[in-house]
Amino acid sequence: MNVNISISSTAVENGRKAAEKVAELINSAVEKKGYARIVVSTGASQFEMFQALVKLNVQWNKVEMFHLDEYVNLPESHKASFRKYLKERFVNLVPMKAAHFVNGEGDVQENIKKLTAELRSDEIDVGIIGIGENGHIAFNDPPADFDATEAYRVVNLDHKCRMQQVGEGWFATEDDVPRQAISMLPRQIMSCKTIVSVVPHAVKAKAVYDTITQPVNNMVPATLLKTHPQWYLFIDDEAASMLVK
Repeated sequence: MNVNISISSTAVENGRKAAEKVAELINSAVEKKGYARIVVSTGASQFEMFQALVKLNVQWNKVEMFHLDEYVNLPESHKASFRKYLKERFVNLVPMKAAHFVNGEGDVQENIKKLTAELRSDEIDVGIIGIGENGHIAFNDPPADFDATEAYRVVNLDHKCRMQQVGEGWFATEDDVPRQAISMLPRQIMSCKTIVSVVPHAVKAKAVYDTITQPVNNMVPATLLKTHPQWYLFIDDEAASMLVK
């Protein structure tokens, strides 16, 4: 198993440590080749990391950003839109070289085609990849397709995934959560040179435990991360609670 695990006492400390690692990796890429390309995740688990990251000394004008997923047919004005999330918490707060968003509105397949061309034009240096309560990475709910070669695909969201979105306060009820999203697929995620996972809070304890203790399997999609040669996992005491009993 290839994983460097950091356990912090609080989610704030966890986010700060993760942000420092992300900044270090970005700055290293910029120093080596003059630019960096990153993929970022969203959701409540990433709040503390983004709050810390935007305050760090990073040459943002040399950084190009992509993100993992977006709901199908959800307007950017909706509070659950990941485009809205990233603009408010990250992109609009730093002088980013470029930001490429997953767009679930309009011609979805054409949007995916254009985004894939941009994404695959060069290596991704850092992938900030969260882990969902059902063990998903991006919106690859179990059973995840580990073999698909596309960069992005329209996927169906399972019950536990949709309820996580309700639990985090993005939607009032499960019926309000879109049934589909555009998601980066597992093989594309694994092509990132380095992966950093920020997974705080008690609601993630079971997913963290299953990820670390189970063999690689598509019913716990995050187990695939263990096969990556450079994976950093940042968890707080609550998320680590089942591991340290």
